[in-house]
Amino acid sequence: MANALTGCKVAVLAVDGFEQAELIEPRRALTEAGATVHVISATGGKIQGFRHVDKGDFVDVDMTFDNASPGDYDAVVLPGGVVNSDAIRLLPQAQAFVKAADQAKKPVAVICHGAWLPVSAGLMKGRTVTSWPSLQDDIRNAGGTWVDKEVVEDGNFITSRKPGDIPAFNRTLIAQLSKKKAA
Repeated sequence: MANALTGCKVAVLAVDGFEQAELIEPRRALTEAGATVHVISATGGKIQGFRHVDKGDFVDVDMTFDNASPGDYDAVVLPGGVVNSDAIRLLPQAQAFVKAADQAKKPVAVICHGAWLPVSAGLMKGRTVTSWPSLQDDIRNAGGTWVDKEVVEDGNFITSRKPGDIPAFNRTLIAQLSKKKAA
């Protein structure tokens, strides 16, 4: 599967406080499958990762929301991290980015607390998703159905609960992108 995604471009939307494994591991898996992956954020430079509540590594930002166009990407990944997810959900540019990807039926892959952005963007109504368990009320209040599963596919949405689900999350995202590329 080393070149299965050659030619695919994936946007990872994050700000300071992202859960490190939920950005690093999907980016690695997508890159190994041949995709080009850009980290897009509110500001340039670097953003701070976290390993649960402890500061982790910094990650380079490839592009800001001001310079990124959802139409240039084949999929969007939304890593979690409470701090990241609580901040990014309030950014109109992040909401517009994920709405545009969804309207174009591109894969929107969401881990853990990352589900707050689609909730705030009004994208949960009628969807079945999973997330970190504390978000289930937010998802239900936004019109979605929350389930406790490792990975859930609902149309173009792919959701997982936590870092331990990343292998299944990555396989599902790569498979969905591979099918779209083949079509």
